[in-house]
Amino acid sequence: MSTAQQAQPGIPTERQEFQVIGLIGVGHFLSHFFIFVLPPLLPLMKDAYNVSYVQLGLAITLFNVVSGLTQAPIGFLVDRIGPRDLLLAGIALGSIAFAGIGIWPNYIALLAFASLAGLANSVYHPADYSILSSNVGERKMGRAFSLHTFAGYAGGAAAPAMMAVAVAIWDWRTGLMLTGAVGLAIFVVMFYFRAGLAVPPIKPRSDESGGKQNGGIGLLLSTPILMCFAFFVLISMSSGGITNFAVVAFIDLHGMAVEEAQVALTAYLVGSAGGILLGGWIADRTSHHERVAMAGFLATSVITFLIGMWVLPGLVVMLAMALAGILFGMIMPSRDMLVRAITPPGQSGKVFGFVTTGFSVGGIMVPLLFGWIMDIGEPRWIFVLAPIFMLIATATVYVTRSVQPPRPVLGEAGD
Repeated sequence: MSTAQQAQPGIPTERQEFQVIGLIGVGHFLSHFFIFVLPPLLPLMKDAYNVSYVQLGLAITLFNVVSGLTQAPIGFLVDRIGPRDLLLAGIALGSIAFAGIGIWPNYIALLAFASLAGLANSVYHPADYSILSSNVGERKMGRAFSLHTFAGYAGGAAAPAMMAVAVAIWDWRTGLMLTGAVGLAIFVVMFYFRAGLAVPPIKPRSDESGGKQNGGIGLLLSTPILMCFAFFVLISMSSGGITNFAVVAFIDLHGMAVEEAQVALTAYLVGSAGGILLGGWIADRTSHHERVAMAGFLATSVITFLIGMWVLPGLVVMLAMALAGILFGMIMPSRDMLVRAITPPGQSGKVFGFVTTGFSVGGIMVPLLFGWIMDIGEPRWIFVLAPIFMLIATATVYVTRSVQPPRPVLGEAGD
């Protein structure tokens, strides 16, 4: 079933598509803002709560564990009752949770609100992808996915800066209360435009034997979906190893100053953001998304490996990291298009909810594995293992496309 058919009755206009992409982008910006709002405040919260960093880390761990465990079940709910109301509920709950942390500076309250925020965060990926897949035309889907991912990157980047401003003007508690207030304001705006976020119900397709297409656990345990899950785990591990430990590794391997190493990492992150936008444009101009992903991974793995193996001047490292970031970011929209291509109509919530849980799984393993590498004094291995994970991810892309034909396109919205 095509995007146009899913959007019946009536084909969405370009204005409607722009509105949907904008609203979902704002929501995804907010979700990543919420994710990164607490870490910059930990030193201040430590003094206020009179607890250790381990105890504060438990709050962030609870956020991630609750989010990771509930995302796939929320995906099933998205497909059953629709994504719009769940998305609105998630925005409201997350906003209340972060405002609550500011209002009640109590450690037990912090743990409770962090858990609620984790539950709220589990809504975004399954709901966002379901709404975009149903309300954006086929010809713009790559750019819609790229803007969605870019908005998340922007939200994560904005959080530390905005908290720094809030602390300088007021204090950390006021900053969190304002964060919650902004979230509730976004909820009001999205509630007002909620009609454009509706997803019509889709009846399960029948297979060739006349039975209903499997839309439950069996779908998630099928080879293509499991390969996509592994793909997301590997993306998280390869990128996470670089973003979390590259600065220290650059200092040890290339003798760079801390400031130079930070600029090199920033170049990678900025390059990734630009690559995401470029990747959306590319994804809308090809049906061979597996080739884009495989080429991007291969090129990024080579550059990353060479950065670790050769002793390079600081400027060369910065330029190489920027290029690696662009190529890695370029993969992201094609990544989403690959998942969409193997997703049966009406199953976007559970599929995207399940496969994007791979980010959490990878995020759990990265600090342990790469931290151990740094502890044994082998920073070069960061630039060996990250490319290895990229190469394995390339293999999962190949397997995914070889065992599942592309999703048929019967029409396009917005023609």
